[in-house]
Amino acid sequence: MSAPIQQLDVVIVGSGFAGVYMLHTARKLGLNARVLEAGSGPGGTWFWNRYPGARCDIESMQYSYQFDRDLQQEWQWSERYAAQPEILAYIDNVIERFDLANDIQFNTRVASAIFDEVNGRWIVETSAGEKFSSKFCIMATGCLSVANMPDIKGRETFSGPVYHTGQWPQEGVDFSGLKVAVVGTGSSGIQTIPLVAEQAAQLTVFQRTPAFTVPARNRALTQSETDEIKANYDAYRARGKSQDLAWDSAPNEKAASELSDKEIVAECEHRWEMGALFWYGAFSDLLIDQKTNDIVAEFVRGKVRKMVTDPKVADILAPHSVFGCKRVCADTNYYATYNRDNVSLIDISSTPIDEITSDGIRVDDTLYEFDAIIFATGFDAMTGSLNKIDIRGRNGLELKDKWAAGPRTYLGLQTAGFPNLFTISGPGSPSVLTCMVTSIEQHVEFIRDAIVYLREHDLKYIEATVEAEDAWVDHVNEVAGSTLLNNCNSWYLGANVPGKPRVFMPYLGFAAYATKCEEVAQEGYEGFVLGAAV
Repeated sequence: MSAPIQQLDVVIVGSGFAGVYMLHTARKLGLNARVLEAGSGPGGTWFWNRYPGARCDIESMQYSYQFDRDLQQEWQWSERYAAQPEILAYIDNVIERFDLANDIQFNTRVASAIFDEVNGRWIVETSAGEKFSSKFCIMATGCLSVANMPDIKGRETFSGPVYHTGQWPQEGVDFSGLKVAVVGTGSSGIQTIPLVAEQAAQLTVFQRTPAFTVPARNRALTQSETDEIKANYDAYRARGKSQDLAWDSAPNEKAASELSDKEIVAECEHRWEMGALFWYGAFSDLLIDQKTNDIVAEFVRGKVRKMVTDPKVADILAPHSVFGCKRVCADTNYYATYNRDNVSLIDISSTPIDEITSDGIRVDDTLYEFDAIIFATGFDAMTGSLNKIDIRGRNGLELKDKWAAGPRTYLGLQTAGFPNLFTISGPGSPSVLTCMVTSIEQHVEFIRDAIVYLREHDLKYIEATVEAEDAWVDHVNEVAGSTLLNNCNSWYLGANVPGKPRVFMPYLGFAAYATKCEEVAQEGYEGFVLGAAV
């Protein structure tokens, strides 16, 4: 006899920053809510990404919740850019502080979410066969939570251990004395490589496309600077929210075309010393004007040539793409690592990996033997986690079928045909182009206010219209098309996953987006259909 279907007001899928805050918010509304989480603990991407060097590229004091003043004041970050263990400890603290643990169900993978049109409820089923019936279904599945494992011939035949940075063992890995391969030089590879190089007897890096990476300039936070930010936290948060990229990047309001060559070089040197994502604020036309972008890109390439002693290796590592087209990486000792005697670099841009054998990796006629392989090949971003769930809306419409040519949403929050289904930081929202926690809070609060509006007006459902969705998708593409962000094969476009539609998924402009959401709500949720009966 099957177990009874559990009745809820809200099902939340995922227990990262989004799921945890959504649960807290639903609780405050008096709703019966449950978080379903595939992992054995909370944290979302910070639960899975435990690889050596995993660290946030947004300053800790900004990459944190701002909904609770006491939490802001009492939590002490130890470093300018928090490492994975500290971020996980922070999320654990939030769960304990607000007594959320009893409503988070771990080791529970959602298999399907199907809309019951007769009763106007979502039927959510887990891989173990457990069922929940809920008025609202909220996908807090994250943008970077599905590891992209490359389809390389013979991958399963390798006799040693194989790791992916996005599925790192909780107990950690010791590479001492081993011959190790790292495939991929995106953000996770750039963070992992220097630390593995310190352990391994030999480290060989296989690179297809070099990434622009700049010094993180990480360091311990002093008590005085922490106190200063906390004394003016409202202004600090407001400054972050006011920027298109929401990175608190101290933007330069001048374009490079307004400056002399000397002033341009001085600003580049200033940004190099600032490090990390502050580079996005170097010039107002950085992501708009190709000439300005070329100046910055060549400046960074010049730094690479100075840091890497072998000119041939430096040339391979120096990117020749648009600066900022792919997310700029922040590193610690990355380029210096290639000066080590135990580190070598294999360029697979023109001669790709042929196969993986039981002993190692074959490129052309050369077999490189290894004891362990690390894939740092990123994620099926933005849509991967949603496509892994069988999500069906009205008339049995499957989400993955609707999105076969690319994701379509209104504000990144809903997709037409799926009433009362919300996505937090979904495609079509600023999400990965911002401080994620800032975007998450804005999304959760929009959903909260929509639920309250329905309740106060005795309405049962909210659903995006096709017309609003079409207009928003066009707008997202138009904004991206006015910049240089479409000018490379980035995961923003899904270009890192073979066969995935090439569509620019995030929305550029947090401040404009937040204003749009406020206007939509003020107009009685313009672009949505609100009904008393489904």
